[in-house]
Amino acid sequence: MNDMISTMPPDARVWVYQSNSVLSDAEVIAIKSEGAHFISDWAAHGASLKASFDILYNRFIVIAVDEQQAMASGCSIDKSVKFVKELEHKFNLNLFDRMQVAYKKGEEINVCSLSEFEKLAAQGLVNELTIVFNNMITSKKLFDTQWQVPLKQSWQNRVLA
Repeated sequence: MNDMISTMPPDARVWVYQSNSVLSDAEVIAIKSEGAHFISDWAAHGASLKASFDILYNRFIVIAVDEQQAMASGCSIDKSVKFVKELEHKFNLNLFDRMQVAYKKGEEINVCSLSEFEKLAAQGLVNELTIVFNNMITSKKLFDTQWQVPLKQSWQNRVLA
């Protein structure tokens, strides 16, 4: 069991869940503890999965699995989604709203709806160089290279039109 995504190989499968609110340090500790317990028991067809669980910026839950050891099956992926939904319920969070955009303003991370983000772009408050988070990435390599990118290189760049 490993709790740091940084040790995962480039082809590891990755899921990023963005919280609708900043997690307190106490929530981070509690969620990391539950995440460590979950991935220590996580298996696919009886084979243990080499996985990692981390929380970044007190806002993003990142789960990764090294599929060189064992492939994450549909059932094991369903278990991870169920686990994240349980976290969502227990900590009163929204972790599945893919229409929320997270972006950096200086060192601060802000989150708003896509429609609000469009208004910010129209007002010039965000621009093509604003760093946004692409939570749709699926591998460790993409996590390292395309998770935090300038708006002009992201799927959200349509707000610049």
